Amino acid sequence: MIVFDKLWETMKKKGFSTYKLRENCGIDSKTVRRLKANENIETKTIDKICTALDCDIEDIMEYKK
Repeated sequence: MIVFDKLWETMKKKGFSTYKLRENCGIDSKTVRRLKANENIETKTIDKICTALDCDIEDIMEYKK
């Protein structure tokens, strides 16, 4: 299972709210809800988040068995 727990930690460290994430990444609130529920999202969304947060993919998501 892919989980996005690290995303929230990274956002907090960088001073990003979900509002700022939506505005800077161009993603909608439905996608934020999907991230919080650890549901599937598109790789282009992951790319947008990494670009906005200036981070690596392992800073926002991880695989858990």
